[in-house]
Amino acid sequence: MELRFDASQDHQLAAIDATVGALEGQPFVLSRLTIPIGAHFQVVANRLDLDADEILANVRAIQADADLPISDGLESVVAGTETLDGPQTIAFPNFSIEMETGTGKTYVYLRTALEMFTRYGLRKFIIVVPSIAVREGVMKTLAMTKAHLEARYGSYRFNVYDSNSPARLRNFCLSDGLEFMVMTIDSFTSAGNVIRQSKDGQDPPLYQLQAVRPVLILDEPQNLETDIRKAALASLNPLFALRYSATHKNSYTLIHRLTPYDAYRRGLVKRIEVASVVEADNANLPFVRVDEIVAKKKTLSATLAVHKQLANGSVRETAITVRPGDDLAVKTDRADYEGFVIDEINLGAGFVRFENGVEVRRGTAVGTEREAILEAQIRYTVEEHFRKQRRLRDLDLKVLSLFFIDKVDNYAPDNGLLRKMFVKAFDDLKAGYPEWKEKSAHQVQASYFASKTRRGGSVEAVDTTTGKTKEDEAAFNLIMREKEKLLSFEEPVAFIFSHSALREGWDNPNVFQICTLREVGSEAERRQQVGRGVRLPVTQAGERLNDDRANVLTVVASESYERFVAGLQSEIEDAYGKAGTPPPPADKRRQIDLKLRKAHMLKPEFQALWDRIKHRTRYSVTIDTEALVSAVLPDLDAATIRSPRIILTKGEMHVSPTEELFEAIQQSGAKTAIDLAGRYPLPNLVEVMESLMETTSPPMRLSRRTLLDIHRRTTNKQAALSNPHAFAVVAVNIIKEKLADQLVAGIRYEKDGDWYEMSQFADVISSYADRVVSSEASSTGGGTHLYDGVPIDSETVERPFAAMLENRLDVKLYIKLPRWFEVDTPVGKYNPDWAVVMDDPEADGETLYLVRETKGGESLDDLRPAERRKISCGKAHFAGALNVDFDVSRPPFGPSSLP
Repeated sequence: MELRFDASQDHQLAAIDATVGALEGQPFVLSRLTIPIGAHFQVVANRLDLDADEILANVRAIQADADLPISDGLESVVAGTETLDGPQTIAFPNFSIEMETGTGKTYVYLRTALEMFTRYGLRKFIIVVPSIAVREGVMKTLAMTKAHLEARYGSYRFNVYDSNSPARLRNFCLSDGLEFMVMTIDSFTSAGNVIRQSKDGQDPPLYQLQAVRPVLILDEPQNLETDIRKAALASLNPLFALRYSATHKNSYTLIHRLTPYDAYRRGLVKRIEVASVVEADNANLPFVRVDEIVAKKKTLSATLAVHKQLANGSVRETAITVRPGDDLAVKTDRADYEGFVIDEINLGAGFVRFENGVEVRRGTAVGTEREAILEAQIRYTVEEHFRKQRRLRDLDLKVLSLFFIDKVDNYAPDNGLLRKMFVKAFDDLKAGYPEWKEKSAHQVQASYFASKTRRGGSVEAVDTTTGKTKEDEAAFNLIMREKEKLLSFEEPVAFIFSHSALREGWDNPNVFQICTLREVGSEAERRQQVGRGVRLPVTQAGERLNDDRANVLTVVASESYERFVAGLQSEIEDAYGKAGTPPPPADKRRQIDLKLRKAHMLKPEFQALWDRIKHRTRYSVTIDTEALVSAVLPDLDAATIRSPRIILTKGEMHVSPTEELFEAIQQSGAKTAIDLAGRYPLPNLVEVMESLMETTSPPMRLSRRTLLDIHRRTTNKQAALSNPHAFAVVAVNIIKEKLADQLVAGIRYEKDGDWYEMSQFADVISSYADRVVSSEASSTGGGTHLYDGVPIDSETVERPFAAMLENRLDVKLYIKLPRWFEVDTPVGKYNPDWAVVMDDPEADGETLYLVRETKGGESLDDLRPAERRKISCGKAHFAGALNVDFDVSRPPFGPSSLP
């Protein structure tokens, strides 16, 4: 299998543009081999000529456009380190790019680096990761995307840092091409690391890296926030750092944000449903769960979940607040809690101890039938796996299930409790699924625990520090390095067990079940676990599939649905506020089937509607060259393009009062010492612009005559002479923005002879009771949806619109159009929302056939440019080629929402 990549996804291009745009005005830097003063080595280094004020101006413009908090200044990491010139304090700016898990952040930062090389000549990038799992994931993405990216940008190299291979580091430093080096943070944090050691009278390799002035790409930077790790990052002497994560601990100079709600609304990730496995109606054991420990006004308190006696004699799980000395027997009015008197609440270690010796950690519980719950979770997950694989086989999808276990020793040995539970469940359940009959539990399972790896159960786990067996190595490679193989039907492994090593940095698009066999330590950990399975699945052909039937992740949790969802939602809301929080994961227990009303499909109204909207089309565009040039020139004439220059910053060295090192205190801003305008041979500017048009995102083409005409007519010609490459970059960015508008404005659709078949409507679609608008006939209308209920994704837009359609007597029939119903556009696929058949209020006996898009906000101007352009293309497709009424409706929905 070869995974395929889409280079035109809007959310990824937005992240790339924002990050590259922070350096707008940076001149292109040619490669030059240099020998630092006093060094015994040579390097080809990065160079950044923009000063902090220029970068900050770019950043503020980007933040304003994206409605992000406006930065007062560039936020830097500052730390002392040893350098070729002795102890120094290094400060380097950091920029945060926040992207929801599963939306392609690794792909985004690789393309961002390639764009920075193409536009500015930056060529040395170090990807710093917090763990082996993340490193392997990055290396796998680098390998998988290389052919795809080289076809667009040209050749580049990547390597993983290896202390036993100094030649790799030297080659990285000396190369004049684009280079990536992947390093784990622990490989350069301590004085004992090889990279910090001098050998045979040579300078430590770290000094050579410092001279390169690399750009750092920090993957999962929330794990790089300790003082020791910040100092390690500073020791690389970077130009700046780009921080990529879904769960930033600190958002240094935030320049792009894709929230969980954005990802959910735009269908970029799987929807989530929760199947909770909890004990019910068992008041025979003294149940205690520690939910929270709080320090306030020099006192400690804890929130516990207990079984409290109610006035009617029944027992209910209840949250109570306790302090040292409190007696649970009194608090609950139950003698079962005799001896459960609070002895100690420990905030640092995260536990509550009782006088009877029982100790309960935060997030864990005692007094439950724990083994029975684990067994039920495993059994449910295996059966759900069997059901889902049978259902999705026709879509060419292999299903994977991921188990997060409580203790490695409960799985790793052949007689481990969880292993035995899995084997029993698998063997019991496969009898009802003949397609699994020939498979054994040993064949279909594998595990990864950071220092231990297992495949099946035939050998003892071996610590990697002492060596691995062949089966260990095979399991490690399969899980960490052979994503395509794991996705193949030919590979039997479909169930993966881990403790926490796969919590972040690793994912597989075809994880459809996550079974949490361990208490969640924090809300952030809960979100990280769920994140392992939210990526959209891929078929056996390696193609991403966006299909409502497949786009669901089932989380099998050992806690109530309400508690799981409250924890997950609160973490997201704390980070993004209510506006950035998606709808809560659905309750699997409330899953319902919506049936296709086949009688509706036979109605003349539906037949007439479908005959109008079913057609697929192809588009052509007409570009008014003069209008395009006229639109480009005002922006290009007004653009500020600085000359390449040598900059000088004045500083004073003094001894730090707190540490035994020298500090450089900047006394003046960066000033131009030498203007380099005219010192370089002038390139063929049209060829440079033509190349940038084709290689930067998104690729576009214009004739050389048009590009030459833009250059001839601009009043900014001196910039083209002083800094031709920077001029070309700015010009191409403006041209592409104006060209995208022209493409949409001049688009024409025509039928291509193909169409969507009615047979593509599934007989049954799944939804959840609280996410469905009823479609039942009554005296006031209703019962007119193609299915016997309307699945909705939005409470504020889709629910009231569907309710309005159900309550109108003049609506004969309507459909919420499925995701597979798409229109091709120059800016990506467009999926319209609704199709409606209704009586014409202005012509008695006549029928209207409508397609409607529903959006919040007051106007199209509130939407992102790409979204606006897609809607414009939708109008050209439906109204222009198919003669179907198309419009956008907004709340509040009433009589005026339809004709």
